[in-house]
Amino acid sequence: MNVLFLSLAPIASLEDRGIYPDLLRIFVKNGHFVRIISVQPDRATYDDRREGYAVLHVQTPQMQKVGLLKKGIASLQIGPNIRRALDRHCRNERYDLILMATPPITLAGVVAYIKKRDGAKFYLLLKDIWPQGIADLGAISQSGPVYRYFRAKEKKLYALADQIGCMSPANVKYVLRHNPALEPQQVEVCPNSEEPDFWTVSPEEASAIRAKYGIPQGRKIFLYGGNLGRPQNIPFVIECLRAAVHVPDAFFVICGSGTEYGKLQTFVEAEKYSNLLLLSGLPRADYDKLVRSCHVGLLFLDHRFTIPNFPSRLLSYLQAGLPVIACTDPTTDIGDIAQAGGFGWKCPSDDPAAFVRTVERACSADLASMGDAGRMYFSAHYTAEQSYEIIMRGLER
Repeated sequence: MNVLFLSLAPIASLEDRGIYPDLLRIFVKNGHFVRIISVQPDRATYDDRREGYAVLHVQTPQMQKVGLLKKGIASLQIGPNIRRALDRHCRNERYDLILMATPPITLAGVVAYIKKRDGAKFYLLLKDIWPQGIADLGAISQSGPVYRYFRAKEKKLYALADQIGCMSPANVKYVLRHNPALEPQQVEVCPNSEEPDFWTVSPEEASAIRAKYGIPQGRKIFLYGGNLGRPQNIPFVIECLRAAVHVPDAFFVICGSGTEYGKLQTFVEAEKYSNLLLLSGLPRADYDKLVRSCHVGLLFLDHRFTIPNFPSRLLSYLQAGLPVIACTDPTTDIGDIAQAGGFGWKCPSDDPAAFVRTVERACSADLASMGDAGRMYFSAHYTAEQSYEIIMRGLER
């Protein structure tokens, strides 16, 4: 089977790790050819062919870590750019399956073209519900023309899908409730997943890594790693860090990048807290060592969200054996899943005092056994092989 994969995620090689390279490797291992479309800002389009797969790097405007207006405008340009690149570089290829991950939602034209030309099936990996997400954050009006335009694009994309894979049960319920034209059997859970990577660092290595970054020994290290943008509600994160400054056993590490990084940097430089370290984004290998030297992973989502986000950052925490604190809106089910699975806690993302109480609970918890429960949950639910099987079964239906 020939598979066309569409995504905004930059993929240079399937030797990379991540939710998309790991899944696509399973397709290649099972004998399928995979054509990957990888967008790259400000570089010319070129084709890179490998054994079992090929990557078409398509020149597009910058969409990652930019403001919402620039992201919206750029998303309108991506579809035509991809179609032109396919016609030029892949004119002799035909596809049996289209895999696409949102965002964006504006590639319906490309999907419709390939479906009609090749008779391909289309499996949509729904990683972002747009434009409702930006409306929740107040970036656009839900009654305005911009929302209506992108909502029409979203409905068109859903109508093209033979199957829609959502990140969690709450996502499935949300999509069906707000899109009654879809059939229930058309929407299923196909979660974020990776190939298991359960390696650990020794106590001596963990101590050396903490010393490298100036992290004190003998404290419980709470790590947030990932995007630092509007969805994380950085002003609330700052409130939580202020409120937790007097928890004696806790030390906080914030590691990432994004449009709101400057707010955290200004706060850290002004307050100079002794229990807080801010790091800009690290290379994957360095980050993996850091996360395995910490004790608890943090997840933050703005309390205004009405869509059930499910951050993929959870996967790195679980594989490293870190329990998680999900400080989120009431819509997402990631905190409920963490509690039911025995690998974490949830608290509301509009109550700094509740965050502090949860941190204090974590400081006195059996973190090692909770970390083991997280690894077991990952193995049972979040492997790339399982996602591959879900997709293949969905197409058979």
